Amino acid sequence: MKLVIVESPAKGRTISNYLGKDYKVLASMGHVRDLPKSKIGVDVDNNFEPQYIIPTKAKKNLSLLKKESAKADETILATDEDREGEAISWHLAEALKLKDPKRIVFHEITEDAIQEAIKNPRKIDINLVNSQQSRRILDRLVGYKLSPFLWKKISRGLSAGRVQSVAVRLVVDKENEIKAFKPDEYWKIEALLQKITNDESQNTNGFLANLVKFGDKNIDKLEIKNKEEADNILKNLENSDYIINKVDKKETKKNPFAPFTTSTLQQTASAKFGFSAKFTMQLAQRLYEEGHITYHRTDSLNLSESSLGIARKFIVDKFGENYYNFRKFKAKGNAQEAHEAIRPTRPLRTPESLVGIDAKQLKLYTLIWQRFIASQMSSAVFDSVSLDISCNNYTFRATGQTLKFEGFLKVYKTKFEENELPVLQENEKLNLLEIKSTQHFTEPPARYNEASLIKALEKFGIGRPSTYAPTLNTIQVRNYIAKNEQKRFYPTEMGILVNNVLVENFPEIVDIDFTAKMEKELDEVADGKDTWQKTLKDFYVPFAKKLEEKYAEVKKENTDIATDKVCPECAKPMVEKLGRFGRFYACTGFPECKYTESLETKESKEVKSLNIDCPKCEGGQIIFKKSKRGKIFYGCSIYPKCDFAVWDKPFINAEGKSEFCPKCKSILVETKKGIIKCSSKECDFKK
Repeated sequence: MKLVIVESPAKGRTISNYLGKDYKVLASMGHVRDLPKSKIGVDVDNNFEPQYIIPTKAKKNLSLLKKESAKADETILATDEDREGEAISWHLAEALKLKDPKRIVFHEITEDAIQEAIKNPRKIDINLVNSQQSRRILDRLVGYKLSPFLWKKISRGLSAGRVQSVAVRLVVDKENEIKAFKPDEYWKIEALLQKITNDESQNTNGFLANLVKFGDKNIDKLEIKNKEEADNILKNLENSDYIINKVDKKETKKNPFAPFTTSTLQQTASAKFGFSAKFTMQLAQRLYEEGHITYHRTDSLNLSESSLGIARKFIVDKFGENYYNFRKFKAKGNAQEAHEAIRPTRPLRTPESLVGIDAKQLKLYTLIWQRFIASQMSSAVFDSVSLDISCNNYTFRATGQTLKFEGFLKVYKTKFEENELPVLQENEKLNLLEIKSTQHFTEPPARYNEASLIKALEKFGIGRPSTYAPTLNTIQVRNYIAKNEQKRFYPTEMGILVNNVLVENFPEIVDIDFTAKMEKELDEVADGKDTWQKTLKDFYVPFAKKLEEKYAEVKKENTDIATDKVCPECAKPMVEKLGRFGRFYACTGFPECKYTESLETKESKEVKSLNIDCPKCEGGQIIFKKSKRGKIFYGCSIYPKCDFAVWDKPFINAEGKSEFCPKCKSILVETKKGIIKCSSKECDFKK
């Protein structure tokens, strides 16, 4: 009997289906050895020797594996194909004392892939193991050495992480950009024009053209700065002829996207379905373990020859030869090109034919299947038209496009706008239906959502495919960042404070370039170009020296705020304290008196003291409220008699007073992007 060890029971059940009675498949249930939680577990004075232990939760299962391995003729390690999987195989070999462990890898859990892997076992790749081991030790050194510094500086229970701290910095830096942003006013001028025909019954609908040039000078977005300038231009355009100056017709193409990597799958599932990165990976894990998709932790864009052949046959048979176009994609950076992109294991298994999985799994499978098939399809083709229209010395431009050939859009739907213009010739005169100017303001940079934060981490080389989801989850659990109503991230008060302390005292730890350089060095360990001990030493020696210096000069951050409250138990003054999960009231008699009290947010106190009259009713006041899910909004104090409510915060001017809309008399609000506008959806006033 041969023993095959995988990580999870679900993966084991699928593999068992493809192996005969001579094989027994068992699961390691994840890692069987790890660094201890009670201490740092790394001997920094002895070449960073790790002190691995067997976690309590793994002992019972490991005993079973030892028993079965001792009875087996051969033990085959079939953990995942990435660095983490390689490390698990190595730990299993060490814990089970395997003399000649057989290691097999596969990109997908199908019968052909499993049988092929069984025929071609290899040795454990110690370079991959060392890369994972050095990353684990590095994260342990940063976490266990830096976290106590935060305890002394701010508050106990705080944590620092090598990758997580950089992710928090990205969110904090973005928030600082938004706060520093000053909106610029600009105006657009557009004309509603119409083709002139002799037969009034054949008059076409009007089409819009935007002002783009004055003489030979392009009018950029911010060129027209105020209403006075816009009005002067409108005056120059009065009672003038609009004549076609140039007609440019051409075919344009939209190419299909590459098949999914871990990062692009998480981003797209977030954008299309609102799935968190963590949830997407949970669904993908199940799809992989059940044999529906290839391995889901990858940065490669490679596709196997067999999958490409099946895709071609499917496309040609289903849609015709003109819908097929062979494409090969190349990943950027240090992608693991021996791996594959995420694709369906059996491309002929359409989403409609898949049974036995839940609705959300099917959603993700459908997305993966469509993206893979579309990647081998022809481009979508559009007929595009651009019109330059002269009026006095000004030039307006109108553009239109119509879909000529669907191509990959037949399978993978993406948004595009069709805008058909009438057939027009050069020198043709147009009828002006309306000309108008509109006021606009530049908008601050958008906060990160899950998709854009993952994209930023990937762009800057922070972390690896397997770390994006846990990184985002960790910094939310630690209450360093949170999501607003639009599911965009903002830093909490604690997140800002922790980031500021790290930036001031350990700038290299939260430096984007430094962290990306560390990732490259860890990749070099995986490639056998560097040793893991040297990589750790290069980082740790200056880090330890800096840590010693900073501990010597550490001063506690005073985040307490005095209040006029008195402790109901001991009558001592109470203060606002900042804890891991936000502010709370605490007695100054601590530790003798441990009385604490929950605290309404500052935002709630500010709004309750605004004394804003409700614009919808008589006698109501606008007050801070919370929804059943704890989301902040602002509503009338005499609800349900009056149902006035807004999500945006009421605007308070420099004099500390609220303001009302000059057009409709509703209240003015300030959006999270810093735009001051009318709260009424029917009013377009912006300040």
